[in-house]
Amino acid sequence: MSTTASEFIPKTLTDISSIELTILMPCLNEAETVETCVTKAISFLRSRNISGEVLIADNGSTDGSQQIATSAGARVVAIKDRGYGAALIGGIEAALGRYVIMGDADDSYDFSSLDAFVDKLRSGTQVVMGNRFRGGIQPGAMPFLNRYLGNPVLSFLGRAFFRSDIGDFHCGLRGFDRASIRELRLSTKGMEFASEMVVKASLAGLSIAEVPTTLSKDGRNRPPHLRPWRDGWRHLRFLLLFAPHKLFFVPGCVLGGLGLLGSLLLLTGQIQFGAVTLDTSSLLFSASMVVIGVQLLLFYSTARAIADSLFASIKSVRNQHHLEPRLIFGVLLFLVGFALAIWAVAYWSARDFHGLDPSRVLRMTIPAATLMVIALQIIFTAFLHSMLHITGKFDEPAEAVSKAQ
Repeated sequence: MSTTASEFIPKTLTDISSIELTILMPCLNEAETVETCVTKAISFLRSRNISGEVLIADNGSTDGSQQIATSAGARVVAIKDRGYGAALIGGIEAALGRYVIMGDADDSYDFSSLDAFVDKLRSGTQVVMGNRFRGGIQPGAMPFLNRYLGNPVLSFLGRAFFRSDIGDFHCGLRGFDRASIRELRLSTKGMEFASEMVVKASLAGLSIAEVPTTLSKDGRNRPPHLRPWRDGWRHLRFLLLFAPHKLFFVPGCVLGGLGLLGSLLLLTGQIQFGAVTLDTSSLLFSASMVVIGVQLLLFYSTARAIADSLFASIKSVRNQHHLEPRLIFGVLLFLVGFALAIWAVAYWSARDFHGLDPSRVLRMTIPAATLMVIALQIIFTAFLHSMLHITGKFDEPAEAVSKAQ
């Protein structure tokens, strides 16, 4: 017989300040499984004598999930913003426990066996991730593409980008110190919330550990909310946006370096590779690679400037982004390119503005145009960086500036 809310709450919520653990479940039309999940969670709290609560963050269920969860002994909060991340963010805000263990309400995780999470949290670990690949994935519990492509690839990128040791970035069963996670200001509303928590926790230097977790086939008769390709892209997009070094800096250095090498070699004349001859067309492509490479590096510097303005002291940022030195460098670079352009025009003028040898002229005009384009990129990017720091609130912490705006 299921435990009613009136029976459960007084035994665990008499003194809110003493609540140690909130077991949080996002819910959207989980009438088939939510009672089972709540019952298991309550059983765990009671069998381990843990002062806690079971909290359902309902995201607009229309199948009676709210009433079923309440009758089973859970506390239900309505989250108006739709999405997996939105439901969890709202649930974390509403949670009363010092620690939170979150998991899906589809009976794919066993809420009656959370000892490893609680032990890690009590020992001081701030984020405890489940690892389904270490704990076991039952037949039919995870789609083939997710198991052998999506999760391994995205987890590998997460480890590479953020120097994390987490083997399963997207496990839905995880525990954390509520205060530490709230300080991260998590904001994504979709499935990429799973990546956001790990990425920001890693960047913030929180202590993170993993425990083996078994993933079972969920107990629903309807398709899952997960959309593999769409949600996979959202995870990848988030990882890239939070790793500007990998997204902009590394490709910029590679493209710019290769383009510069090719340009320098081709400036003196043709290059022969067996039966292949590289000439001015290759020089044009090499110069284009230089331009794109420099643009990516400027994107990287802009991303860093934005990140600094959001997360660092504005005064320290100001010292990193002087307008004048960049303008001077850009102007000098432009003058060099302009001088090459004048040289090309003078060469043309000396021949009475008649037909010229395209190979020779292009070796003057392509570098001239390239230098002037790069110079203008640098000049206008310098102005853009200064615009990020032009308000009168530069001596305040970024948090105060953000609230004022």
